[in-house]
This record gives sequence, structure tokens and C-alpha cells, in this order.
Amino acid sequence: MTKILVVDDEVSISKLIQFNLEKAGYEVVTAFDGNQALAMVHEEKPDFIILDLMLPYMDGLDVCKTLRQERIETPILILTAKEDELDKILGLELGADDYITKPFSPREVVARVKAILRRYKAKPEQEKQQGTERQYSFGDVIIYPEKYEVFQDNNRVELTPKEFELLHYLASNPGRVLTRDQLLNAVWNYDFVGDSRIVDVHISHLREKLEQDTKNPRYIKTVRGLGYKLEG
Repeated sequence: MTKILVVDDEVSISKLIQFNLEKAGYEVVTAFDGNQALAMVHEEKPDFIILDLMLPYMDGLDVCKTLRQERIETPILILTAKEDELDKILGLELGADDYITKPFSPREVVARVKAILRRYKAKPEQEKQQGTERQYSFGDVIIYPEKYEVFQDNNRVELTPKEFELLHYLASNPGRVLTRDQLLNAVWNYDFVGDSRIVDVHISHLREKLEQDTKNPRYIKTVRGLGYKLEG
């Protein structure tokens, strides 16, 4: 059974999420502050983490940062207040997979969890089906999909899982204009209309890591009014 760690210091919210996840067939464990969350990750080894950003002792952003520094790649869905746009962006920069704003629908939380887990669980099977190692290249960049590695000018580029998946999808459709909704569907695998700003944030991160001039990118081009395409 898939185990989910829910981290929120508001007991009523934690119980609401737990009830709906258990109803959907998941095993749920809970933590109520940042320090406890880190301990639970190491003890319980959850398959998924729902992480509130406003936590006692250690906030959710620091929890997320610590986990990614420890190379723990468990998918993370962060919970934020509606007005905290900066926290959403920081959470994504630190390696969270997605965010959802309070107040939220419990059904939406379950839907997001299912969508993200489907994406993660599909990876091993896809890798098993590959007889030989594929690679994509553009300019001085090489992508190794099975290894989840990217090199630029023979130097490894450190990407979060979602940054890698977005770059991989762009590289597998070279020269093709991809709308934000197409990218949202392909990379985040949503079954409903999501917030396309998450795509813009990740595109910005990729440019910072791969482009010499982010204002005049060589590889990841913006097609005004439509979306993005990869050239090279």
C-alpha cells in the first residue's frame, strides 16, 4: 500500500486530508512540525509527502530543501496560503513537485496525489522497456533519460525531477511549439485544468541552468501567445 506522509500543524486540516486519502486507499502517517517531518521521512520512508509551508520549529521550505540536499526524491506536494506567491515559487525552486493553495478541495488533493504518483510509478517500467540507452542532444547539452542525467559541455547539470522531465519532453519534441497546457498535461499529468504558471517557473529554472543569456535564450524559446519550443 502506498504510504503518504501528511505534514500540517493544523490538526483539523491534517485529519481532513488523512480521511480522504485513506478513503482513496492510501496508508497515511502524520507529522505536525518540521523536525518531526524529517524524522518521519527517515523512519517511515513514505512514498509521497504533503507538506504545509507554515510549520513550527522548521518551516516547510527548509524541510523540502533538506530532503533534496539529502537526495531524497520522494514527490512533494506543498500546501500554501493563497496569497503567498513567493513561497510557491521558492518551494518549486527547492524541488517540490507541485503546490496547492488553501482553502482547497480534499478531492483536488487526492487527484493531485494520484496524478503525481502515476508519473513516478511509471518510470521504472519505462526504463525496463528500454533495450539500449537512449540519449537526446542539442547544442552542447546531452540528456540520458534512463539515468536521469543531463550534461552540458561534459559537466553534469543538477536538475530537480520535474525540471528533468520538462527538459526531456521538450527535447523529445524538438522544434515543436508546445503550449503550457500540453506541457502541464505531459509532465505533471493532470486530469483537470491546472495552474500553468508552474510551467513558467520551471522553464525559468531550466534557462538559468542551461542558458548563457536567460533574456535571449539559445535553446528554450518562448513563442509569444502559444508556449515554448526547444531549438539547437
